[in-house]
Amino acid sequence: MRKVFKILKYSILAIIGTALILVTVVYIKKSIVSKRNLDLLGKEAPLLSQDGKPFRDLNKNGELDVYEDVNQSIESRVSDLVSKMTLEEKAGSMFVNMIGTTPEGKPMERPVISTDPMTLMMSMMLPSNSEMIARKKMNSFNVLASLDAELMANYANSIQKMAERTRLGIPITIATDPRHGTENNPGAGLYTPAFSKWPSSLGLAATRDSLLVQEFGDIARQEYNAVGIRLALHPMADLATEPRWGRANGTFGEDATLSAIMTKAYVLGFQGDSLNKNSVACMTKHFSGGGPQEDGEDAHFPYGKNQVYPGDNFDYHVIPFTEGAFPANTAQIMPYYGIPVGQTSEDVAFGFNKDIIQGLLRDSLNYTGVVCTDWNIISKTRMGEGRAWGVEALSPKERVQKVIEAGCDQFGGESIPELIIDLVEEGTISEARIDVSVKRIMRDKFRLGLFDNPYVDSSKATKITGRDDFREKGRIAQAKSMVLLKNNDLLPLRKGTKIYAEGMLTDMESNEKVIFVTEPGEADVILKRLQTPFDERSDYFLESFFHQGRLYYNEEEKKEILDLINQKPSIVVVNLERAAILTEVSAASSALFGEFGTSDEVLMEVLFAEKTPQGKLPFELPSSKEAVENQLEDVPYDSKDPLYPFGYGLTYE
Repeated sequence: MRKVFKILKYSILAIIGTALILVTVVYIKKSIVSKRNLDLLGKEAPLLSQDGKPFRDLNKNGELDVYEDVNQSIESRVSDLVSKMTLEEKAGSMFVNMIGTTPEGKPMERPVISTDPMTLMMSMMLPSNSEMIARKKMNSFNVLASLDAELMANYANSIQKMAERTRLGIPITIATDPRHGTENNPGAGLYTPAFSKWPSSLGLAATRDSLLVQEFGDIARQEYNAVGIRLALHPMADLATEPRWGRANGTFGEDATLSAIMTKAYVLGFQGDSLNKNSVACMTKHFSGGGPQEDGEDAHFPYGKNQVYPGDNFDYHVIPFTEGAFPANTAQIMPYYGIPVGQTSEDVAFGFNKDIIQGLLRDSLNYTGVVCTDWNIISKTRMGEGRAWGVEALSPKERVQKVIEAGCDQFGGESIPELIIDLVEEGTISEARIDVSVKRIMRDKFRLGLFDNPYVDSSKATKITGRDDFREKGRIAQAKSMVLLKNNDLLPLRKGTKIYAEGMLTDMESNEKVIFVTEPGEADVILKRLQTPFDERSDYFLESFFHQGRLYYNEEEKKEILDLINQKPSIVVVNLERAAILTEVSAASSALFGEFGTSDEVLMEVLFAEKTPQGKLPFELPSSKEAVENQLEDVPYDSKDPLYPFGYGLTYE
């Protein structure tokens, strides 16, 4: 036995030693490559003066070029810049990819050994900052890191400084998925403690308060700006007409009119009446509506590639764009992954679909802004196969060609500008066509003031993000979004109520208002927090971040819930990521809430009537599995005998 342990010890040491050697080799190799990339960059842009006014000499030629001149019209500046750009610089501008930061807020150039899975993944899987900026000449990036505000601001400044050293000094547009909720999903939303906390988009819709939604947008705009984020990869104007869809949580619900009102208010809050140096641009998604997924399966995955319209309701899904996003002048648009089956001349995904992008969006609706594809629809990456639904047989270069010919301008989640260069050099795509897209992309940078000053004051970042008044507004919105579905004269609770609680998000302590007990038998009231049911899947990396499939609690889950709440008068609070089936739970509870990202502290304030629930359901809650299966994917509120209808919600009065 001693010999076995000895062999095992040396085997483990050998494995660790080999791993350390490999990491060291990779680290050294990446360090060498990083230095070579950075050596491609020139000097920083000097500050010159003309007629007593300073300007940034971005191309370092000692002269005031039109694109550097703040007094010139934006169109003149755009045309001058594009005329100076090489094909390589134009091609690089047409890609947006995820970019990595170190935990210290520095550009990620080498592997980072970290206990944080996101940091480790980014350092191992993503190209270095310098490779994308200096070598591939990209200037738009999707930031994933959730650091302290000052570190995020420092990082933004560091990559802007790197970009300043490129030949023309084209500034970087830093983009992000939503950061103001409680969800942490690299495919949909990023939990960021530095920012104020608000309910999800479903919760904002539940408030029915467009002024509050616009105020949220304005607060989020200030917090984004403070850390250098200038492009919001949201809102989602999709409709959650298919209750099983795993992205319903990012929408404003299933009603097109409500979604249009909320989408318009949201975009106006972020952008203002027109895009300017104080704005955060919105990339509204997913045109022409990504909600009617066949059987509710999400189009991130091959089994969810089809969007279906059994109710012949395609036009209904366009309303949040035509009545919401476009009247608010959304700066950019993103199509979804899915194939609108039977709706166009060929069954190909939205980003490849000329009838959708050029025909409907450009020609019919006269949209002239940037259209950026959803992430990773072209090539195989470490995140998986390219989601090229409907054009799987095409090569990556042919897919790029089809996207451009469809009318799109930018590619999300890719770093392959060499394919555009090849297409132009071989004559398949004209450089004039590339110029059209590059001008759109650069126009937004000029409108946002990035060419004039892309830097932020990192010392002020922590004073702006998460301000007390911002956080209080978020708490007010959380409470207002809560939907009281049932109340058998139990609420509001009286001072001194003894509560046995399960499923709380934090450790709650007793106080003069509430006494928390450790056994149900000791309690006056049982409080149970629940999540919407879902099927756990593991075939693809991203599946672990998406809650899809069933909306009902299985027998084991249901028994556990009912055994608890049947013991005493009970309050059940369900986080409605999707339209959960709550028939048995509702019958057994004394009071029932639907919530959309409410903290435990705000929940307590609502239970004791310090804040009042005012929310109305943004979608109906179906009564059974069969009702869900029999409804039509593209039609709103059409399940048979819903438990609670769309718009339902009680108050304490």
